[in-house]
Amino acid sequence: MHIRHATHPDELVKMTDEELRARFVISDLFVPGEVRAVYSHEDRMVLGGAQPRPGAAPLVLENYADLRAEFFCQRRELAVTCIGGSATVVVDGTAHALGAMDVLYVGQGSREVSFAADAEGTRLFLSSAISHAAHPTKLIPATEALTTQTGEQFHANERTVRKHLHEDGAPSSQLVLGITSPHEGNVWNSMPPHTHDRRTEVYLYFGLGEGERLFHFMGTPGRTRHVVLQDGDVVISPAWSMHFGAGTSNYSFLWVMAGENQSFADMDQIAVPQI
Repeated sequence: MHIRHATHPDELVKMTDEELRARFVISDLFVPGEVRAVYSHEDRMVLGGAQPRPGAAPLVLENYADLRAEFFCQRRELAVTCIGGSATVVVDGTAHALGAMDVLYVGQGSREVSFAADAEGTRLFLSSAISHAAHPTKLIPATEALTTQTGEQFHANERTVRKHLHEDGAPSSQLVLGITSPHEGNVWNSMPPHTHDRRTEVYLYFGLGEGERLFHFMGTPGRTRHVVLQDGDVVISPAWSMHFGAGTSNYSFLWVMAGENQSFADMDQIAVPQI
């Protein structure tokens, strides 16, 4: 497990491009036959990727020494999202079948979690936050997510928003999670931008073609920086930072938050001229 430390906003403008990526971008989570994880001190989130191979032994979520716990979910909740292919996730002996864009919430106290691929190209994104209450493990299929349409073609930001974990849905302690998909011919996400000083947010970009790229912007109004991302890259957005981007084609991105509250609407909007 790699460790990422928290960052003050004044540090951002002084960073080189290499330092910026080393602090905020995770680009190597998905490796065939492995589970990889990063511990972020931003709201103490753990972010991971599992890429099991069809026909191979299931991958097991290990108890990382850095957590100082008896097992991974002793003091944590976990969301497992299938971003490609299909998988079987077994939690304490109970099997759950996941298809593309399905989310499995795993409650605090769950002891054993494993991942098996049912198809080639299966990738599972793991996001975890500290939990102080045990909520039931629950599968939220993409078809049952709270789905809305937003944006407009004029601004190239028409998109479908699916909310899987939210305050009016499956209960969780901290995690709020969904998937947003700009429509064909639309490229902007989270535009106009916002911050929410009470929560860290993480974006995982996927569905980008091999030759396509995503320009993700971060920082404070008037002091923005950007990173160039490809399919499967993750970017950590501290609570003080704007987070928005544009792709060279349409794509999807998973967003997951942890922090002070679970109110999706608790955000501070930033007008485009302020950027």
